[in-house]
Amino acid sequence: MNTKTTDRIASSVFYLIALIIILILLGLFYYILVNGLKNISLHFLTSPSSNVMAGGGIRDQLFNSFYVLIITMLIAIPLGVGGGIYMAEYAKPGKVTDTIRSCVEVLASLPSIVIGMFGLLMFVNLTGWGYTILGGALALTVFNLPVIVRVSEDAIRSVPRELKEASLALGITHWHTIKTVILPSAFPTILTGIILAAGRVFGEAAALLFTAGLSTPRLDYANWNPFSETSPLNIFRPAETLAVHIYSVNTQGLIPDVEAVSSGAAAVLVISVLIFNLLARWIGSMIHKKITATK
Repeated sequence: MNTKTTDRIASSVFYLIALIIILILLGLFYYILVNGLKNISLHFLTSPSSNVMAGGGIRDQLFNSFYVLIITMLIAIPLGVGGGIYMAEYAKPGKVTDTIRSCVEVLASLPSIVIGMFGLLMFVNLTGWGYTILGGALALTVFNLPVIVRVSEDAIRSVPRELKEASLALGITHWHTIKTVILPSAFPTILTGIILAAGRVFGEAAALLFTAGLSTPRLDYANWNPFSETSPLNIFRPAETLAVHIYSVNTQGLIPDVEAVSSGAAAVLVISVLIFNLLARWIGSMIHKKITATK
């Protein structure tokens, strides 16, 4: 068998694998969207859920998902980008750096259910907060931090060394070089990674199951006092997110339209995660084009 025949066989195998993956993904999307889109309406998106009556919506769960996501990213982005800067620019090769990198890798590979149990111990029981938005956000920060650290480190390392060396040759300090030269060049990749990580957080259920809880109090959307028990902005209240609601409805739901609610919620969740991924690619390509045009 000559090399050209071997190359054709190998290429055909990889194309076949890619086709199988695409077909599985399309089949999954088709099943979820066909069963779910027919149940999505303005009433479904803007009505509170019900535990016993049919016709409930996902208003509070949808708000909780975005609110937990915002709190999580406010905590995770500074820590993750800062960790990436340290690993790429300040950490010296050695056992300490290797240990830190190994810890990041291990943390990134932990199942979300383990992060949830850790959050239950640390942010629910030990603090005495109970099930809260803050506890869920902190658990998701632990879950998401390694991803942002790795993305930030790789993005910073991919910046051409000539840019850094030219800045330092002009007498500019190391930190000022990072702030004004390296980070702007690495920003598109970092932003894309952050948006993809946000999509991962938005669809998370296991970690929030043990930290943010399976219930949501009746919320008064006219009350924006973050210290009020009925305020949507209160970070010390339980918050059932969209992914957790799908699990709860399918396992404990007593409502007559369980299938319709879970299918509609699943479709909204899939569409939201898909938007996060498409948005990441679009924003990344737009910023890359702008940076390329200015060079």
